[in-house]
Amino acid sequence: MASKKKDFSIDWSKYSLRPAQSYLDSALSDLKDMRDEIMEMRKNTASASGTVENVSQGMPDIDELLSSMKEADDAARALLEETKKTDALSKDAPRTKAEEAPEKPDLEPLLEELDGLVGLEKIKQNVRSLMNLMKIRKLREEAGLKVPAISLHMVFMGNPGTGKTTVARLISQLYCAIGVLSKGQLIEVDRAGLVAGFVGQTAIKTQEVIKSALGGVLFIDEAYSLTPETNGSNDFGHEAVETILKAMEDHRDDLVVIVAGYSEPMERFIHSNPGLESRFNRYLMFPDYNGEELYRIFLLRCEKNGYLLSEEADEYARELFQNLYEQRDENFGNARDVRNLFENAVSIQADRLASEEAPDRDALMTLTKEDLEKAETYGA
Repeated sequence: MASKKKDFSIDWSKYSLRPAQSYLDSALSDLKDMRDEIMEMRKNTASASGTVENVSQGMPDIDELLSSMKEADDAARALLEETKKTDALSKDAPRTKAEEAPEKPDLEPLLEELDGLVGLEKIKQNVRSLMNLMKIRKLREEAGLKVPAISLHMVFMGNPGTGKTTVARLISQLYCAIGVLSKGQLIEVDRAGLVAGFVGQTAIKTQEVIKSALGGVLFIDEAYSLTPETNGSNDFGHEAVETILKAMEDHRDDLVVIVAGYSEPMERFIHSNPGLESRFNRYLMFPDYNGEELYRIFLLRCEKNGYLLSEEADEYARELFQNLYEQRDENFGNARDVRNLFENAVSIQADRLASEEAPDRDALMTLTKEDLEKAETYGA
């Protein structure tokens, strides 16, 4: 009994006209499925009958198959022509999540945020100089002039809490705003995020992090931990460094790497590998915040979270942060200490108000001198 001939015609209505790549991929996939099914039918029929005559039973007409393939080719060509005429892949076309291009951030608000940072005057000047450099480079490129190669990778040196991560985030978005980077995301990692525990795994782990950072900034905190002095060349951190160096070369047009940490260990880290020395030639030094700057950071945190200082608390805060700066040691945390003190004061205020039956709005917003005094030793 002859097998029923299978219908191999293509229902083109099920393909979305946009995006074009999805359309073509779907059509190609269906044609490959047809080919595989035909080959399977040929194999099964030949195996069952053992005769050449029966092989053709149940098989599609060759003209029908060729017609479908020609139809697919003609449709693909027509779609490409239509795309050129109607801009089918414009911003109004429906896209998958993977195809959606991130919107570029506005430049002016980012510059205002940069200028609004407490202290860091030298850092702000350096960042603006970098922005000016990149603008002029783009103008030269548009004018057909030579654009000398430069390295955008940077070394941030300074104590914890001095704004390194904040500035790295701003640089990533600023570079995106002027077209230097395509996405502008900041990927922050340390040794634990790059180094694995077994041979060969570190490169894979590091490559995954690099992939997530393409189009933006890879920020490596305490980067010197990748090349510890104790374990020497046997440490897996060296594998991570070599992987990062290769990525910096392969993706130099759409990846910026910023390494950060304490000043002296960072100098040792950069000098530990000739590849690091050649690729990192921009050094930004982040100084400790002084007493007045710590006080201003505290007030900004209060304002952002809807808190006020009583008159006595305000005077106490000025003296407190000045003493904190003058008596700082190697454990000084700069803005981190400010954040911790603020969070402690908020907790102490909550304990104080919890015993009141109905505290009013002013009470809920006000931090007192006593709150700050207790916050200094809270949790100790």
